[in-house]
Amino acid sequence: MNTTNLTTFVTVMHTGSISGAAEKLFITQPAVSKRIKNLEDEFNITLFDTVGRGIVPTQAASEMLPHAKRWLEDYENFKINLQHSQHIVSGKLVIGTSHHIGLHHLAPVLKHFIQAYPAVQLEVHFVDSEKAHKAVLDGDLSLAFVTLPPVYDKRLTYHTLWSDPLYFMTGTLSALATKSNVTLEQLARYPAILPSANTFTSQITLAEFAKHNLKPYATMSTNPLESIRMLVSVGLGWSVLPQTMVSQDLERIDMADNIELQRYLGVVINPKLTQSSSVTALLDLLAPIE
Repeated sequence: MNTTNLTTFVTVMHTGSISGAAEKLFITQPAVSKRIKNLEDEFNITLFDTVGRGIVPTQAASEMLPHAKRWLEDYENFKINLQHSQHIVSGKLVIGTSHHIGLHHLAPVLKHFIQAYPAVQLEVHFVDSEKAHKAVLDGDLSLAFVTLPPVYDKRLTYHTLWSDPLYFMTGTLSALATKSNVTLEQLARYPAILPSANTFTSQITLAEFAKHNLKPYATMSTNPLESIRMLVSVGLGWSVLPQTMVSQDLERIDMADNIELQRYLGVVINPKLTQSSSVTALLDLLAPIE
């Protein structure tokens, strides 16, 4: 917002002359006259009459003066308050998280954040990592906690927070539970329950099979790992699950060559978006985890 013309007008009214205003504002008299003319053109009025070598304010100028002072004062107060607010951690913060991260990793972090910054209105969206990833790219989420993709998008910034190895798991009553040195080729013959092929976790699994020109025999597909864990536990197939989801009704498959899959969990942000004070505070809180 350009307040220069209004400031110049108020200065002319206070000093009573073009020359006095020019001296106080450290500009030339023609520059003062031009700013006054700009105001006159904007409002289609005459602010000063020239009498001899001096000027006389018109009725319009007298009526404008209190309004101009109030506008300038409001503007300065607004500017100060706005600048001050940038250093106060408050306002609404919308973040995304996958169900797995939200349930198994994020609670202590968010609890600490809420206690440290009670003025923040935190809104958490539970969404698949792939959708959260796109929402950050589109600017719909300030940041998101996701399974990090096998290939990073150069338009985004990633911070790894947790290592989350995946293990081949089956139900305790499954035939696979008692087998030793199971190869990927053998495993591919048994029913598998995997997330959708477009998920980052499934891509990691499929890539391992593809190295050996194999493809798992997927009989069912569902994205939430909690749902997959339940289906595996009742004996409907094998899957790959993180350590945090291993329970007594699951058995780790004894894989040949101790094959393990690795995935990483972390936070993704869009560097093109201006970070609010709350985003900065949350990222600073996460720094010790990295």
